[in-house]
Amino acid sequence: MSGVKLTWKDDLVAALLAGVVMAVLVATVGDLGYARDEGFYFHAADSYRRWFELLFANPRAAFEPKAIDNAWRVNSEHPGLIKSLFALSNLFLQKKLHLFAMEGTSYRFPGIFLAGAGVGLVYRWGAEARGRIAGLFAAIALFCMPRFFYHAHLACFDVPVVTMFLLATYCFWKAMREGGSRWPIAAGLAFGLALDTKHNAWFLPILAVTFVALCLVRDRLTGGDVKETARRALATLGAMAVLGPLVMYALWPWIWRDTFARLGAYASFHLNHEYYNMEFLGRTYWTPPMPRLYAPVMTAATVPAVTLALFALGLGVRARARIQALLRARAGKIARREGGETDLLWLMAIGISYGAWVLPKTPIFGGTKHWMQAYPFLALFAGAGVSWLVSVLRGELRRLKGANLRRFARGPAAAMALFVVLLAAPIAETAGSHPWGLSNYTPLVGGAKGAATLGLNRTFWGYTTGAVVEYLNHEVPKGGTVYVHDTAWPSWEMLQKDGRLRKDIRGVGAVHEADFALYHHEPHMLGQEYQAWVAYGTVQPAHVAGLHGTPVIWIYRRKGR
Repeated sequence: MSGVKLTWKDDLVAALLAGVVMAVLVATVGDLGYARDEGFYFHAADSYRRWFELLFANPRAAFEPKAIDNAWRVNSEHPGLIKSLFALSNLFLQKKLHLFAMEGTSYRFPGIFLAGAGVGLVYRWGAEARGRIAGLFAAIALFCMPRFFYHAHLACFDVPVVTMFLLATYCFWKAMREGGSRWPIAAGLAFGLALDTKHNAWFLPILAVTFVALCLVRDRLTGGDVKETARRALATLGAMAVLGPLVMYALWPWIWRDTFARLGAYASFHLNHEYYNMEFLGRTYWTPPMPRLYAPVMTAATVPAVTLALFALGLGVRARARIQALLRARAGKIARREGGETDLLWLMAIGISYGAWVLPKTPIFGGTKHWMQAYPFLALFAGAGVSWLVSVLRGELRRLKGANLRRFARGPAAAMALFVVLLAAPIAETAGSHPWGLSNYTPLVGGAKGAATLGLNRTFWGYTTGAVVEYLNHEVPKGGTVYVHDTAWPSWEMLQKDGRLRKDIRGVGAVHEADFALYHHEPHMLGQEYQAWVAYGTVQPAHVAGLHGTPVIWIYRRKGR
C-alpha cells in the first residue's frame, strides 16, 4: 500500500471528482430548504457585497474606516473569507452573469465548490500516500457520508473549513517530507485561509507542534536526522506563524482597525459560546455538563457502517505495517522511514478534531458538523483498508485455476467489483437522506425511526421548511399567513426570492396571528406545538412530512382556512 508519484492523470482524476461532486450538489440544491445560519450569512453577504460594489466603483471611499465598519460589522463573530465568497458569487455569478435558476444557489456555490475541491484533494493525498485505489475510495467515501453531503450544499462554513483544514494539513505534510521553501510557504498561506474560514483552524497549530515534537522524539530515540527534521519544522511552523495571521488580516477588513480588541471579541465569542438545546438519547441538553459520548455515538449513528468498518480495518492494517517495519528496521533489513509519519498525522488530525468534544463544557448544539474536519482522514484510513482488501482479493484470485480469473485479478475489474460492493450502501444511504440530511441515521441505530425511538435529534436549523413549500403553495389562500417557527426570516425570504414559495404568502412570528403554523420537531420546542393546539382548536396536523416514515416537520391549519 505504498503511494505513487502523482502525474497529470491524477490531477485530471481529482478535477473530475471535484466536477462530479459540484454537478451533483448543484443538481440537488433546489430540493433543500435554507438553514437558520444560512439566513444570517445571506444578510452578512449582502452587506459585504455592497462594500465590494463600492470598492470597484470608488476604492478611496470603500477604504474609509466608516465604510468598512458599517459593512463588515455584520456577523463579525465569524471571519470574513467565506462570506466574502458568498457575496462575490452573488454579485458576479448571479447578478451579472445570471448563471443559476435560484438566487440562493449563488450564495451556496462557494461552499459547493470547496466541497468538490476537498473531495479532489482527498483523492490526491490518498493516491500519493497509499496508492490510487486508496485515494479514489477515500474521496468517494467522504462524499457518501450523508451529513457531509447535506452540509456540502449550504452557504455555511462547515464544509469549507473541512477543505481548508485538509489543505493546510496536506501542505504541512508535504513541507515536512520534502523540505525546501515552496511547501512551507504553501502551509502558511493555507493556514491563513483556514483561520479566515472558521475557528476550527485553531486546532491546526496544536496538531502541527505536537506532530513535530513526536517526530523529534522518534528521531532522537531511533538515530534519525534530528537536525533535518528540526530545520524543516522551523521553516514550516515559522511560515505558518507569520503568513497565517497576515493572510487572515489581509482578507478580513473588520480587523484592519482595533485589531487586537476585535480579535479578542471574536475569540471570546467562541470560547464562551452560549449553549443551545440539543436532544441526545432522550434528554435535552442545554447547560453543562454535556455528554462525553455525544461525538462517538453520533459518529457511529451517522457515518455509514461500511465506512467505519473500513476505517478500523485501514487503521489496523497500517498499525501492522508500522510494527513490521520497525521489526525489520531493528534487524537492519530496511531503512527506518516507511511512511509512519503519514499514519501518525492522519490519526492525530482525527484525535484533535474530536478532542474538544470529550470535555463536559463543550457545546453540542451543532451536531456532527463541529468535528467534521476529521472525516477526510477517517476516509483516508478507509481507503487504505480497501487497498489492502484489493491486494488480498487479487492474491486469492491468482491462486485459482483459469486464465480468465488470473486476467481478472491483474486488471482493474477486481478493484471495481469490490468498490461496487463496498460503496453500494453508503451511496444508497446518502441518496436516500436528501433533502432530510440532519434527520438521517444509519441502520446501525435503526435508521431515522430507530434514532427517533432512541431519542436522537430529528432536526434543527429550521431548514425542512423547504420540504413543505409544495403544500403551502397549494393550500395557503392568497395573502394567507404562516407561522415560520424555527425558520430564519432571511431563509424564508430566500425561498420566495427563488420562486419556490409564493410571494403573497406572509410569514409571521406568532402562532395566533397565522392561518397555518409550521412546527419543526425538537422536544424543547413542544410549547410551540401546544400553542397551535390552543389557537387552532385541534391536535391534528393538516400535513406531516419526514424521512422514511419518521415525522420531522408538520403543519397545523386554522379551522375554516
